[in-house]
Amino acid sequence: MNIQLNGRQQELSADIKTIAQLLASLSLEKRIVIVELNKEIINKASYADQPIRNGDKVELIHFVGGG
Repeated sequence: MNIQLNGRQQELSADIKTIAQLLASLSLEKRIVIVELNKEIINKASYADQPIRNGDKVELIHFVGGG
């Protein structure tokens, strides 16, 4: 499956079917992340149930601490 991730084409493995699985594959599952799917912000409680489909546009915004 191919999606657009943060403006770039990204091929996902066949076992990634939800937002939660995508975040885990990117090691972002324990971070504060805002997910926009096809220009709609997804509620964090829905990540495990929110499917990703071929051609979807996903934007991930995560926060990095530092000084």
